[in-house]
Amino acid sequence: MQGSKHFQFSNTVLIAPLLLVLAIWIVFLVEIRWGINFNKYGVYPRTIRGLRGILFSPFIHGSAQHLYNNTVPLVVLTTSLFYFYRKNAYQVIIFGILVSGFLTWLIGRESYHIGASGLIYVLASFIFFKGVFTKYYRLVALSLMVVFVYGSMLWYIFPIQDDISWEGHLSGFLVGFVFAYYFQTPIPETKKYDWEREGYNEEEDEFLQHFDENGNFVERTPEPEVELKDQPEVIIQYHYKKSENQKE
Repeated sequence: MQGSKHFQFSNTVLIAPLLLVLAIWIVFLVEIRWGINFNKYGVYPRTIRGLRGILFSPFIHGSAQHLYNNTVPLVVLTTSLFYFYRKNAYQVIIFGILVSGFLTWLIGRESYHIGASGLIYVLASFIFFKGVFTKYYRLVALSLMVVFVYGSMLWYIFPIQDDISWEGHLSGFLVGFVFAYYFQTPIPETKKYDWEREGYNEEEDEFLQHFDENGNFVERTPEPEVELKDQPEVIIQYHYKKSENQKE
C-alpha cells in the first residue's frame, strides 16, 4: 500500500472544522445579539440537570477572548485529525465530547464548566499519542508539531488558575490518550529494500557483486554469447504476385 491512499485531501478536511467553528461562533453571537446567557447549560458536576452540559458546553463560551483562544487550535487540530486520521475522526470528536464531558461531570468543581477546550485537549492528546504509538514517521512528525505548538497546554491540566476548568482539560487529555491506544488506525506500509528483508543474502545481490571484499568497484566481463550448433538453416522465400491493374 502507498501512503497516498491513506493521506488524501478531501472536502471534509476543510468543511468539518469550519462547521464546528461556525457552530460555536453562532451560539456566541446569539448570546450577544439577544442578551442571552447560556452558561447555565454548561456541565454542572454531579447534578442531573448538569448532565445536559455534556452536549452543550463545548459550544458555550464566556467571552470573545475565550472563544478566540479556542477557535484557532480547534481548527488546526480538527483539520489534522480529518487529514491524517479520517477513519477515526468522527469517533474521536463525538465520543470525545461525550466521554470527556461525563468525566468532567464526575470530577469537576461545583461550577458551570463551559467551552470547547475539553475537546481541544482530546484532539491534541489523541494526535500526539497516536503518532507515538504507530511509530510511522509522518505521524510522529505530526506529534512533534503538536508538542512544539501546543506543548504549553499541558500545564493547564493542573489546578494553577481558578477561573480555568482544569478538570475539563484533564478529562480531555486522558480521553485522548485512551482513544489513541484503543482506536485502530490503518498505517501505510513502509517500503523495504531487499537488504532490509528477512533472509537477505549478500552473495546473491547483483549490485554488490560489482564490488570486491574491500568495497572497490570491479568491472565484470560480460559472458560470451553461446553459439548455437546443429541448428537447421532457416530459408525464407518471398512470392511476388502482380496486381490486376499492372500490365504484363
